[in-house]
Amino acid sequence: MRLDILTLFPEMFIGPFDHSIIKRAQEKNKAEIFIHQIRDYSKNKHKTVDDYPYGGGAGMVMQIEPIYNCISALTKERNYDDIIFLTPDGDILTQAVCNEISLKENIIILCGHYKGIDERIRNSIITREISIGDYVLSGGELAACVLVDSILRILPGVLNDETSALSDSFQNNLLSPPVYTRPAEFKGLKVPEILLSGDDKKIYAWKMEQAIARTQKRRPELLINNESD
Repeated sequence: MRLDILTLFPEMFIGPFDHSIIKRAQEKNKAEIFIHQIRDYSKNKHKTVDDYPYGGGAGMVMQIEPIYNCISALTKERNYDDIIFLTPDGDILTQAVCNEISLKENIIILCGHYKGIDERIRNSIITREISIGDYVLSGGELAACVLVDSILRILPGVLNDETSALSDSFQNNLLSPPVYTRPAEFKGLKVPEILLSGDDKKIYAWKMEQAIARTQKRRPELLINNESD
């Protein structure tokens, strides 16, 4: 998978992309990540990329030309399956969306800033708009880190145990069951006996019961979604 990220602040990706799962995905050649500075595509001698909004109002708006130039340069080199814009009013990111995107080959991710981007980019070039939640960040860079991590961790061969991702919360519209590790008892707090039994069928049944119970308590709407599928 190739990910091209368009941003005004490339430095924000140095830490997150150099560690943990994202680093592992790159080292295993499961993913290539390229960061593009949008200012480099501005034809203005001062490399400005924003201007006041037409019609008035507070804040600045990212201009159409630098974004268009950057995307055009990339699309001349290869075909892209999706051009994603991260925005608070986009479709909410879910595990199902992550699973879908993980099957794609080439993706562009555009990080907005200020009051947003010129609407003409959204209407003519962007193929998908995604939000990581009903709140506003200062820019799309942190959201891009979340999106990239959520996609790359489910690529085959990235995790040491590929079945781990399949048991994550939301993979089957259920929250994950509780998990335990050594010691089996700590200050009087014991691990459920069933998990120490060695009976795989009973353990699986217990985990499913716990997952359903936890989902019913914390996110009952997920069970409704399961019933409607």
